[in-house]
Amino acid sequence: MLKCPLPQKYDPGACRSRSSQNVSMANKNSAHPKSGAFERRLAALASGPNADALRQGLRGIERESLRVTPQGKLAMTPHPRSFGSALTHPLITTDYSEALVELITPAESDAAITLDQLDALHRFAYAHMGDELLWNDSMPNSLPPEDEIPFGYYGTSNIGRLKTVYRRGLALRYGRTMQCIAGIHYNYSLDEAVWRAWQALDNSSTLSAKDFQSERYFALIRNFRRTNWLLMYLFGASPALNRRFVEGKPHHLETFDADTFFLPHATSLRMSDLGYTNNPAQADLLPSYDDLDAYLDVLAKAVSQPYAPYEAIGTQRDGEWVQINTNVLQIENEFYSTIRPKRVTYSGERPLHALAERGVQYIEVRCLDIDPFEPTGISLETARFLDAYLLYCALEDSPPLPRDASIEANGNFSAVAKEGRKPGLALQRDGASVSMQQWAEELFDAIAPVAKTLDALNGNDDHTRTLAALRPRIADASLTPSARVLQTMRDKQQSFDDFALDLSTRHAQAFRARPLPPDEERMMEELAAKSLVEQAVVESRDTESFEAFVAAYQVYKLNPESA
Repeated sequence: MLKCPLPQKYDPGACRSRSSQNVSMANKNSAHPKSGAFERRLAALASGPNADALRQGLRGIERESLRVTPQGKLAMTPHPRSFGSALTHPLITTDYSEALVELITPAESDAAITLDQLDALHRFAYAHMGDELLWNDSMPNSLPPEDEIPFGYYGTSNIGRLKTVYRRGLALRYGRTMQCIAGIHYNYSLDEAVWRAWQALDNSSTLSAKDFQSERYFALIRNFRRTNWLLMYLFGASPALNRRFVEGKPHHLETFDADTFFLPHATSLRMSDLGYTNNPAQADLLPSYDDLDAYLDVLAKAVSQPYAPYEAIGTQRDGEWVQINTNVLQIENEFYSTIRPKRVTYSGERPLHALAERGVQYIEVRCLDIDPFEPTGISLETARFLDAYLLYCALEDSPPLPRDASIEANGNFSAVAKEGRKPGLALQRDGASVSMQQWAEELFDAIAPVAKTLDALNGNDDHTRTLAALRPRIADASLTPSARVLQTMRDKQQSFDDFALDLSTRHAQAFRARPLPPDEERMMEELAAKSLVEQAVVESRDTESFEAFVAAYQVYKLNPESA
């Protein structure tokens, strides 16, 4: 059943992150976990009075998808008005392009409910799209010329105009074609009672509750960055693309057919160096994940430091704004990463301000490809694995991640994205070569106790069965989504576009055959109408010029408390 309130809001209490000098539960062990270190922590949290909180964390999904015609061409129509306002609707918006729909579930404590919400959003969307389809693949279809790809439009308010100008800037910096890549973002948080119980077990901690929580989320992020290559292997689903995507660009892709390029062992071309990481300005950005202050420092400098090639472009052409500023990043969200620390923002508040003032509230996993075989782009099996894996990352010892270790992690991720199914592939761990297959088996062994604990708390075996179902993929790469994509294309003699259009059409038919119940449809229509009213209110309240609004928005101080 679809619920229509705003995505879950969190405690807005104030906090200020401390430096890494007071990192609690510090450890010096390597990226190779010591046996049993986190299991004692897990047992203590699962047996105490707050044990139930371990399964009460929240997860939400943001799913992107291009609108296309029945023939598989990019839809040039505006964002459907029956969807509501792309500026103010809490569940349906656009991303880069006017054609790039984003469906956002409310935050739920059970991944099954989250997936039900996502399913319902698809059913509503298909009831209001005419004959258009949602392209169920991360890599785009055969796109029109760059200058014909439409930007997202958010109305005439200052904040709406800012969103559109930001996207114009992205087009100048990265190209419109690349901005049409789509993915799944998985938002995850632990119940705050878990952090309080954990801190009570740690007698050495002198941090405030909010600072302890931020520190532990950064520990999760460090462990995620060390091992996120595993997600590319298990769930990467973009080993091929339309050849026009790389037209005029250097690449090492191979020819699949007249219209398709691929890499034979790739898991995710979307997450390879064909993307944002190949941009010179972004390539030099390597934020520290050792603590919140260090992370904020790097991004704050990037959003305030001019970059010569962007200065040469300027912010306006012929009196029209073409980018917000000429800095390395226009805004912090321009920095592309596989995972982000997040905090729900107030109206008009910048993410950096929210993190600096109130600490980390949840994390956003950004590296998941759309699964073309799943109607909603992600399976419950994938979500269950993520829940167990992310809890493992939170609980496991997490030493600092110095620059060389971060570079090593990036290298492993890139290797698996481009050749993860290559027999005998070796990765680097603490400077030494290790079999990817061996490391993956070790990670499954480590995640297993977490899955078992979650199942015991829930009174089922959902997470344990998920690990058992996914584990054969380690030894048999043909079971991975990326291998299935290529095999299906070969068996049916399909180009990439033919493959994606075929599945997208079938998914569309299935959604249209299951319209929402009348009461849920009515709720969604009311929410859409309300969002249009809210956009009109935002537009009517603007009193300052756009130039003044942009100037005020760009102000960021490293220490907001002294502002």
